[in-house]
Amino acid sequence: MRSASDDLTARARIREAAIRAFARDGFDAVSMRAIAKDAGVSAALIVHHFGDKNALRTACDDYVVAAFIDDKHELIEAPTADRIRAALNDVERYGPYVDYLGRMLGDSSPAADRLFDEIIRVTRDVLDEQRAAGLLVEMSDPEMTTVLVAMMGLAPLMMRAQVGRVLGQDQLSPAGMLRTTLPTLELLTHGIYSSTAFLDGARQAVASETAPEAAPRADHPTEGGAS
Repeated sequence: MRSASDDLTARARIREAAIRAFARDGFDAVSMRAIAKDAGVSAALIVHHFGDKNALRTACDDYVVAAFIDDKHELIEAPTADRIRAALNDVERYGPYVDYLGRMLGDSSPAADRLFDEIIRVTRDVLDEQRAAGLLVEMSDPEMTTVLVAMMGLAPLMMRAQVGRVLGQDQLSPAGMLRTTLPTLELLTHGIYSSTAFLDGARQAVASETAPEAAPRADHPTEGGAS
């Protein structure tokens, strides 16, 4: 007879095998039979524990998201706000979870939305602290800037293979992250343009689009008025 601890161990093995497979190949490309083989169990046991592949994916989503945003989770021992950074500093160990995050954020699911909202919240809090310390310039739309900064941080996760292909190295490796440091801070600190011409032109264009319609001239006939 299978014990409760055996069931828990099998369930965890199935979940870990599914996370690795979904991260590597994508949800649609992975079969229950392949996950069962990787986990060393039968496909029937996956059905016993999770039901179907969609339910298994939901369980994987919830587990991975919890690992990065919940204070108490057995996977990553680090302060909640630093868990993604901690995982990136040990990609060899946490690589499947990082890749799973990248794939998940490209999909629409409650877990992905919860993760993205938490990333935005943490980014907003960091920028608010830096603003209070006098480290930030004035921004026309702080919330949009928060989203843009968060997107810069998420891009290497979501486009890991493509960025690695272009750079010739994994951007999430220690060497790749070191290479990223100075260009990122240069971009955030100084920008890339040596002139304000583009910014000035954009401000004028936005102002003209958002300005209220001009009132009719006194010498212009209005509808129903005398000609």
